[in-house]
Amino acid sequence: MYQKLAALALLLITACSDGDNSAVPSWVRESGSVIDSGTFGSATSNNIGIQNGDKSYVLSLATRFAEEVPTMVNFDFDSAVLDQNARTVLRQQAEWIRQFPEVRFKVYGHTDAVGSNSYNKSLGMRRARAVVSYLSSQGIGRNRLEAVVSLGKTQPLIATGNRERRNRRTVTEVTGFVSKHPNILDGRYASVIYREYVASAIPPAKITGLSLTGGGGE
Repeated sequence: MYQKLAALALLLITACSDGDNSAVPSWVRESGSVIDSGTFGSATSNNIGIQNGDKSYVLSLATRFAEEVPTMVNFDFDSAVLDQNARTVLRQQAEWIRQFPEVRFKVYGHTDAVGSNSYNKSLGMRRARAVVSYLSSQGIGRNRLEAVVSLGKTQPLIATGNRERRNRRTVTEVTGFVSKHPNILDGRYASVIYREYVASAIPPAKITGLSLTGGGGE
């Protein structure tokens, strides 16, 4: 009998716990004494990003970047040298990137399928670093650019085991915000907002062939 009562008491005490390994119910403890142990950290971070607009803002900018400028440059076989076409594309990227000083970018390096995996991963990284260096020479801060681990030949655009220029490429993408970014309107960012606001107010082209002065006819 006593064993059953002891087991029941233990069950009741456990039921009163708030999940923080304490048997004291929350209504007799100081408010705020139960803290997040980290279980919900990722979900909380994601929710905060959604609520304050960070997540949607990054996705919106990533979409705009992909639509408004070329995101890829291509390379000659077994080369990480930027040719004239690549430099032209990267100058367009740099001009776009300068408009958003709080945003970070990553550059992914790719190769075609010719060569070993290890060599192609190294080659892809050299290509990504060449792009980062060139963008940096165009006035983009290094803290906003990252050449990531090369994807080598693992993500071809064209499925072929032969030489393929379209697979020998880098891809620049929006990935987030600069650490401790001011998610506020500073002078530089306000100028971007103002410019786009003014551009959005440009009236549509006038309709020709009509007259408001009367007289009938065309």
